[in-house]
Amino acid sequence: MNTTKKLQAVLFDVDGTLADTEQDGHRIAFNAAFKQYDLDWDWDVDLYGDLLQVTGGKERIRHYIEKYVPALLDKSDLAEWIAGLHKTKTKYFESLMEAGNIPLRPGVARLIRELRHEKVKLAIATTTTMENVTALLKSTLGEESIGWFDIIGAGDIVPSKKPAPDIYHWVLTQLSLPAHQCIAIEDSENGLKSALAASLPTLITVSGYTRSQNFSGATTVVSDLGEPTQPFKLISGSNPENGWINYQVLNKLVSHAA
Repeated sequence: MNTTKKLQAVLFDVDGTLADTEQDGHRIAFNAAFKQYDLDWDWDVDLYGDLLQVTGGKERIRHYIEKYVPALLDKSDLAEWIAGLHKTKTKYFESLMEAGNIPLRPGVARLIRELRHEKVKLAIATTTTMENVTALLKSTLGEESIGWFDIIGAGDIVPSKKPAPDIYHWVLTQLSLPAHQCIAIEDSENGLKSALAASLPTLITVSGYTRSQNFSGATTVVSDLGEPTQPFKLISGSNPENGWINYQVLNKLVSHAA
């Protein structure tokens, strides 16, 4: 049996993985939406780091209400109100994207180009909204980049968000591929738990908010995907010799996992 090409698809998380969107993107957008809604809420850097333990923007707002503004739980149309607030936040986030304020992380654009050249399928598995995904891709890779991805799993397309494996199961089903022929690229402990629960080998590129999280079970943990002129820092796992993640490295990680 030919084992030279095990890798058939790469499944990317978005926030923190493709771009460091949380601190200077989503957090800023949430605060702008709160101001528009005449709320005196302010999610500073440290508080937002704590809130990131909850995946999903609408879920994060509800968690904040439960913990800090419990009187609001009596609001009769709370679910609709939260959805409206989150939609407003998404508009602010898209504006930040369109202004080009949030670049892709090191190595992301290069790796996507290499995988396309190698005819490896590309997919996205994220809890963020489809609007956020398309805004990020268009602002960093161009209008046509949406079509580079065979499958985009985003937002509320599945009932349970990460760390549940639902989004990865959904994407794998759409790809018609088994997990052992794919690899997930994540930046958070919740993302890793989600991917591992779907039996996916997982590479971690830590982001500002996730550096101290527990990544046991990941194939490799690195500072970022690296570039030939800007090698990554290895945090744990097998050490790719060249200092940047490319098709050959991912194929080797998948082959070893299998």
